[in-house]
Amino acid sequence: MASKNKNGIIEPEKENNAITEEVEQAPTSEATSNVENQNTDTKGAEATVGGTAPKDVKKDEPPVFEEKQGKRGVKLGTIAIIISLLFGGGLTFHMQQKNAEYQEKINALQSQLDQTETSLKQDLEATQQATVSKANEIANRAETVLDQQQKSIESLQVALAEVKGRRPNDWLLAEADYLVKLAGRKLFLENDAVSATELMESADQRIAALNDPSLVPLRKAMATDITKLKTIPLVDREGLVLRITALQQQVDALPLANALLPEAQQVEEHKVSEDLNDWQDNLMTSLKDFSANFITFRTRDGNVIPLLSPEQHFYLKENIKAKLETAIKAVYVEQQDIYSTALTTADKWSSAFFNQDSNSVKEFNNALAMLSKQTIQVEYPVKLNTQEVLSDVIRERLRREVTTLVTEEK
Repeated sequence: MASKNKNGIIEPEKENNAITEEVEQAPTSEATSNVENQNTDTKGAEATVGGTAPKDVKKDEPPVFEEKQGKRGVKLGTIAIIISLLFGGGLTFHMQQKNAEYQEKINALQSQLDQTETSLKQDLEATQQATVSKANEIANRAETVLDQQQKSIESLQVALAEVKGRRPNDWLLAEADYLVKLAGRKLFLENDAVSATELMESADQRIAALNDPSLVPLRKAMATDITKLKTIPLVDREGLVLRITALQQQVDALPLANALLPEAQQVEEHKVSEDLNDWQDNLMTSLKDFSANFITFRTRDGNVIPLLSPEQHFYLKENIKAKLETAIKAVYVEQQDIYSTALTTADKWSSAFFNQDSNSVKEFNNALAMLSKQTIQVEYPVKLNTQEVLSDVIRERLRREVTTLVTEEK
């Protein structure tokens, strides 16, 4: 039997040795049988001849025969060895081919196994990632649901605390909070300092009605805010708007100026002298005085400003009305620069194109000049400190009530 070494190669040496021993044993047995047959034939020949052969011949023949038989056995042994070597070489070559085929198959199976292992790893990783993402999604949903439930529980606890632990006078605190917030809206959105002051005073009365010593810091903050509101200068916006509107309505009735002529030169008056030698000058002076009663000649030097056309009159009055309307809008939005510029421009146009000898024009110009000096812009507080303090007080009381309620439930 052929055996494999550690590398899987078959060792044919033992098998070749066994085959050689069999081949060597076979010629020996064949030679023995041949010798016996030859002896039998020799005996038969001797018998047929009738025993005529001499005894010396019988004694010499066996050595020759044994020598031939030995050579023949050597040849047969050599042939058997060659055959065994060829057979062993062919078997070795065949086994090497088989080993190569087996090794290729093993490599192919190994590569398939690696590919299968790689695909299995990829599938496993993909499955793990999908599982992890799904688990994270489920966990996030669960956390969201838990958060919502927690918020719902907290809101229910707050509502229950408001119902169960509410004090009899807490509605005064809530009303004061509402009044403070309303005062802030009046101040910051409508710039109504008067209403804001009244609302803050009303809220202070609500806090005072509670008669709670722990609310002294709150009343202190409210007093500070009320003092700030009272120091804000009051602007009579309605009065300013009404006065500007009245001026706007007077524009159409204002008389326009005539053509503006340069001033005439002053003429020296010549008087008649008492000297007789000046009779010629006195005569000319008398003639000029007599003719002055009929015809007067005056000389003016300078540019003459002509009258405006009717179309220009219309545009002038409409532009003045537009400037007054701009001033009215500036009053409501508290834009001091726009307000002053609009009234100053209207005053300039009125002084340039209306009749300055008219009392209505003079009053119109005086009113514009006075209104342009009015201050309409006011600096308001940035915020009311009372609102923050009051919110903290309400939040602290509510938290205390909720904590007490939770402790009781436990």
